[in-house]
Amino acid sequence: MMETSENLIVLAAGGTGGHVFPAEALASELTNRGYRLSLITDRRGGALGNLETHRIRAGGIAGKNFTALLRNGPELAVGTLQSWSLLKKLQPKAVIGFGGYASVPTMLAATFGNYNSIIHEQNAVLGRANRLLANRVKRIATSFKSTRLVPKSALNKVVHTGMPVRPEVAAVRNIPYPELTNEGELRLLILGGSQGAHIFSQVIPEAIARLNEDLKSRLFISQQCRPEDLDNTRDAFQLLAVNVELKSFFNDIPEQFARSHLLLSRAGASTVSEAMTVGRPAILVPYPHAVDDHQKFNSHALDEVGGGWLMSQESFTPDALAERLGSLLAVPKILKSAAKCARSSGQPDAAVKLADAVCDLIGKDENERRAA
Repeated sequence: MMETSENLIVLAAGGTGGHVFPAEALASELTNRGYRLSLITDRRGGALGNLETHRIRAGGIAGKNFTALLRNGPELAVGTLQSWSLLKKLQPKAVIGFGGYASVPTMLAATFGNYNSIIHEQNAVLGRANRLLANRVKRIATSFKSTRLVPKSALNKVVHTGMPVRPEVAAVRNIPYPELTNEGELRLLILGGSQGAHIFSQVIPEAIARLNEDLKSRLFISQQCRPEDLDNTRDAFQLLAVNVELKSFFNDIPEQFARSHLLLSRAGASTVSEAMTVGRPAILVPYPHAVDDHQKFNSHALDEVGGGWLMSQESFTPDALAERLGSLLAVPKILKSAAKCARSSGQPDAAVKLADAVCDLIGKDENERRAA
């Protein structure tokens, strides 16, 4: 039987880790403040810890043409009605959406019901789902100081909170940048994720082959590969006699971050924010087919503070990467300085700031109700 609670807050999230990780971090912070949390997601969304979970129907928005949007209209309508019914039963203090099409029906229902509503944008470009909701919700929380495509009519709702990262990642922030000498080990962490990771398996071994023998002998590479690329990538590295660890998924990402000297990755919001929180320099290669080219703008957040270097996929060739790696790995003080810049721009208290925004909105609403 569904329970209601005066201290209930509903989270709307689903899909990729970029949407789920900040929801998980916020849930942890709000739980510590005495709130009860409930998750509304679509049929494909996973559970979020031990939160009470409700599933509704949803339809995709990103990258869809007008015909496809019309086709998904009934699905969104059904999901919105389902969410409306759920919210009436749950009567939450607030509803927080984390972007992606899985959150749209719930957030629409929340605005129709005049619940306290906040959307959190992970990327440096307001996503299409959040743009649809921007003028309807009461607050827009952003991960980056500069977030593109926020409607002018909604700018007064924006509060910069940062991107909440997983608690286990934030926990390694105080581990110092690993000692880096002219003769010691050089640890390179490569995270490709599922989107566009194939090019890393093609380019990186060829780039490493072009490095001088001294650098190659000192390298330890931890690389995430697509499962179908593991064998070929392993064969390519074996020819180079380089120390390498290849996996399709790392279960120890916080530890990997902590012991790495340099990250090479796509530029998803979670990865960029985690690199800045922990304080590790990065070469970022934005996925060129990301919606609204948001990964390029995510990259700017690290590049502009001196904590990393942006390489477009067009310029991401074995020769260019070898030149970049050689110039960075041969001069320890460059990497140390970039690590310091990255860390100084990190926001380990983002979950606290987002929770503060939620509580502030709830408090203002309750004060207004008393005044009325």
